[in-house]
Amino acid sequence: MSIICGLPLLECIYCLACARWAWNRCLHTAGHDSVTCGLATAEEFEPVPRLCRYILAVYEDNIRHPLWEPPGGYGINPDWLILRKTYKDTRGRAPSYILYLDHEHSDIVLAIRGLNLAKESDYQVLLDNQLGKRKFDGGYVHNGLLKAAGWVLDAECEVLKELVEEHPNYTLTFAGHSLGSGVAAMLALVVAQHQDKLGNIDRSRIRCYAIAPARCMSLNLAVRYADVINSVVLQDDFLPRTATPLEDIFKSLFCLPCLLCLRCMKDTCIPEEKMLKDPRRLYAPGRLYHIVERKPFRCGRFPPVVKTAVPVDGRFEHIVLSCNATSDHAIIWIERESQRAMDVSLKLHFYVHGNGLNQIELSQLHFLGKLHSKSLNY
Repeated sequence: MSIICGLPLLECIYCLACARWAWNRCLHTAGHDSVTCGLATAEEFEPVPRLCRYILAVYEDNIRHPLWEPPGGYGINPDWLILRKTYKDTRGRAPSYILYLDHEHSDIVLAIRGLNLAKESDYQVLLDNQLGKRKFDGGYVHNGLLKAAGWVLDAECEVLKELVEEHPNYTLTFAGHSLGSGVAAMLALVVAQHQDKLGNIDRSRIRCYAIAPARCMSLNLAVRYADVINSVVLQDDFLPRTATPLEDIFKSLFCLPCLLCLRCMKDTCIPEEKMLKDPRRLYAPGRLYHIVERKPFRCGRFPPVVKTAVPVDGRFEHIVLSCNATSDHAIIWIERESQRAMDVSLKLHFYVHGNGLNQIELSQLHFLGKLHSKSLNY
């Protein structure tokens, strides 16, 4: 590469391509990803902060004597905890998880933790994939995440089936963060397609919340299963925006500059429309919930807005150049901001109905920040 870069003409072309790539990236902000989406209601977003706390509980060694609980606790009754599986139990086939019978919300919850940086097995699950490697139900999925989900389902199939049959009015919810979000999405995918595995459970009872989701399924699957799977993204989070080919960077850290240069040239020279038309390309799954709490070129955080949609023309295609790209991926921050978003949404609901605004009038309000500020003082 050093010889090629030494040629003045090619070096100039390469520098211009990199400059164009960097300029486009600098102009792109997180708000662009959900600018056309509608506002999520408090009712549909209600499970998110609660499920984030359940996922956080997976990190505890003893839920009866927690060490890292957030303000207000995990909201878990230890007597309703059915099982807890650690890496020793899964033998590296899947991340740690818990199975919780939530009588208060009539829900059977299987919560899966995120990537463990100290576990090589988690990297093996994440990197076990190539473009178009695994087909599923007319589309493509992430091979490693599907295998991990299959292992969890085989291990807990009988327990889940028994719980589903004992509580016919309860929903079955799969929730996960980061790597766990991909496993949870694959679990929901498999169970929704093979409902007989859990006693012919009705599709309407199956739910999945992928927190800080990994890109794990092709666009046709992401749209078709949007009634079952929900993805939650906090502002600038990098993982939902990390395209599958970028996973090769983690496999070849020794030549990271070369790979970044090649990626830059590819993004510059190949039309985006051509890449988006590739049916093997993987995306964040299901219905998207985007929590937006910061605005470009402004300091501080604003009352969070939750935008939602089932987009079919691309999902978080560009990494946002932001100092918060990694911190927004943390489950602790997502739990905190999703709870704030819930509080704001509830106060907004009371403000709108208390002042007699209808849905049409609400949609005509362009300055949501001003409306949120009023709702906070209401």
